[in-house]
Amino acid sequence: MIYGYARVSTLDQNLDRQIIMLKQCGIDELFTEKISGTKKNRPELDRLLEQLQDGDTVIVESLSRLGRSTKNLIELVELFQTKGVQLVSLKESIDTSTPSGKLLFTLMSAIAQFERDTIAERTAEGLKAARAKGHVGGRPKTKKEKLIHAMRLYTTGEYTLKEIEELTGVKKSTLYRYMKEHAKDL
Repeated sequence: MIYGYARVSTLDQNLDRQIIMLKQCGIDELFTEKISGTKKNRPELDRLLEQLQDGDTVIVESLSRLGRSTKNLIELVELFQTKGVQLVSLKESIDTSTPSGKLLFTLMSAIAQFERDTIAERTAEGLKAARAKGHVGGRPKTKKEKLIHAMRLYTTGEYTLKEIEELTGVKKSTLYRYMKEHAKDL
């Protein structure tokens, strides 16, 4: 199947130009939406992604219509590759079924992987430096007095978990964990 995907960012914008271009490419099915590309949830794109099968092709007027960011675009292309789906972008003259199209996306994927690895490396170095200065990551521990108070309120049965949280500042997950750890003391 050959799918077309067209998107504009606002309800006021018009999809006609993209639709005409995509129909000229002989698409079998068209997915359109009027939603900002920065939105993570794009229902029509999600619906398209669910339908894709090995051998399908997705055609877009421009890569900017498909991905929210370079990282998101590369993730989508990696998903397409995993599913055996080709991507064609008319504006950029990219077709992943051709050697030059594959090369371009291989380079994009390599750059994205390098970026992910660099971020992970910097994060690890930052955590190591913080630990060397005596800093401990994570949330501060809840004071034992607060936990005991919350546990006492809970055991009375007079308060809801929400009320206990409001009174003590102890989250229910923290209270449950503390009670589980100290069940023998109850």
